[in-house]
Amino acid sequence: MRPRFVGRFGVADGMTVVNAAVGFAAAAAVLVDPGLSARLVLLAAVADGADGVLARRFGGTAFGEHLDSLADVASFCVAPALFLVGIALESWGQTTGTLVAVAVAALFVAMGVVRLGLYTVHDPKGPVTVGVPTTLAATVLATLYLAGLTDPTALLGIAAAFAYLMVVTIPYPDLLVRDALAMGAVQALAVLAPTAFSRLFPRLLLFAALAYLILAPDLYWRDPDDDTEDGEYADDDSTAAGTGTPTEATDGGQTATRR
Repeated sequence: MRPRFVGRFGVADGMTVVNAAVGFAAAAAVLVDPGLSARLVLLAAVADGADGVLARRFGGTAFGEHLDSLADVASFCVAPALFLVGIALESWGQTTGTLVAVAVAALFVAMGVVRLGLYTVHDPKGPVTVGVPTTLAATVLATLYLAGLTDPTALLGIAAAFAYLMVVTIPYPDLLVRDALAMGAVQALAVLAPTAFSRLFPRLLLFAALAYLILAPDLYWRDPDDDTEDGEYADDDSTAAGTGTPTEATDGGQTATRR
């Protein structure tokens, strides 16, 4: 008896499942090392961007978009939330402060899930998404820690702010392919060598992520003809499954994704 997904599973879907598995590893790694957990969150973001690239190259499937949202819940909602709780528990022990951390982390997950649901059903089918993408929120939290900010109070405050920003009506444009590739390269370096050159790569990634967070809604709108020869944005998978709508568009302004 063969698995149900045989014959329905595309190459991009396989990378989406890798994203989810790495997200689980990031959540589990909090028990060992918060720094490793942060690096795995960034690795999941790289996989999240790669599935869009693969969908564009090989085509997507009818359930790819829904599969991607499920993976994003694991990697960019639950994993960062447990990462925050782990940091609080390590710093404060079993105190009231840690209970507050659990509450903030739960709020972060709840708003991330709401944001992904809104994206799947209501967001415009084009190179734009509404609200801060979950991948971007998770990337900022992970890179802040890798860049040297380990104070749980500060990280929880930033997470609480992201819980709100994920469900606001601010539009965020997708990265163009050339920019997505550059960001993906910096992410990979932050994963592989987070402490090299006085934490250079996490700090570069943090600078780029914050620049996108603050400036992209007003300043990043670009003519897609400026990008690749076919004029597509990095996550435009509109040919997938022959639907004429994006089916592998994912989150985050960092790796060609946008959920």
